[in-house]
Amino acid sequence: MNALTLKENLEKYTRMESCPIRNVLARFTGKWSILILCVLAENEKTRFNEISKAIPDISSKVLSDTLKNLEADKLIIRHYYGEIPPRVEYSLTLLGRSLVSKLHELIEWALENFDQFKN
Repeated sequence: MNALTLKENLEKYTRMESCPIRNVLARFTGKWSILILCVLAENEKTRFNEISKAIPDISSKVLSDTLKNLEADKLIIRHYYGEIPPRVEYSLTLLGRSLVSKLHELIEWALENFDQFKN
């Protein structure tokens, strides 16, 4: 690889507004987003408390904020039922499902290599 090509390859990451890695991957690679997407992928619809039980080390506030961000990015949908008491369920959108299908290889890799990262 010549020096010019290397420089051009590296420059594409410095343009924040046009870098897919910064602008797309950063939307769902936070500490909890992928775990939440995995939980939602296993069920058609999942309630807040069920997600919280599945990921017990996440605070309610962080879970709520992460769900709002995933919804804003159109990866999940919030279903509100005007019952008494009100019921809210979350599910993956088509975009969210397409993302989870791409994450399966990463998840498999993590399961296979988990021992390499233990303290």
